[in-house]
Amino acid sequence: EDMAKSFERQDRRMSRFEEEIVKLREDMVKGFERHDRTLEKHSAEIAKLREDMLKGFERHDRILEKHSMEIARLREDMLEGFRRHDELLKRHGDELARLRRHLDALGARWGLMSEEAFREGLRAVLGETGIRVERWEYFDGEGYVHGYPSVVEVDVAVVDGQPVLVEVKSHIRRSDVYELKRKAELYERVTGRKPTKLMVVSPYIEDGALEACKRLGVEPYTKV
Repeated sequence: EDMAKSFERQDRRMSRFEEEIVKLREDMVKGFERHDRTLEKHSAEIAKLREDMLKGFERHDRILEKHSMEIARLREDMLEGFRRHDELLKRHGDELARLRRHLDALGARWGLMSEEAFREGLRAVLGETGIRVERWEYFDGEGYVHGYPSVVEVDVAVVDGQPVLVEVKSHIRRSDVYELKRKAELYERVTGRKPTKLMVVSPYIEDGALEACKRLGVEPYTKV
């Protein structure tokens, strides 16, 4: 009887173990199924992520290809612009060289003529138009013009009976304009005749001299 009870107890214990094992197996199966679903979901997400990445790479490839084409076109435009600028610079250089040759020729021609010879030519040209040109000379004992006693000379063109003072030089500086102004004041004091116009004639008049002409009412002439 004791043995029978013992076997019964063992049977009940074994039955509980079997039930627990069955339950454990069911839990494991459910866990595996749940993990399978999770892994399947992850696999789907990874596949989608890979698909999105491939699409992104394709999109970037198209953008990079477009950029490469635009950079190539920009390079062509830059090269064309450089070629055009090179042509313009060459043309400007040729024009400057031609202008320099003209100026050299003019300078050489002026150099062949003394200022006095040029004055004589100017007198002849003006004489053909009925304008008389005279050389006025006066000893400035008080040094009004130059700051010390000296002979003052200036060309006087008589236009309609009125004196016009003309200064002819190969190169006119600011000081030459001021000097002509003082000569005009001295001429008026000595002769009692006020010059109606003051003129400087030269192939080259400095910028400072042009400014002085503007301030003092002197007319500059460079195209002679």
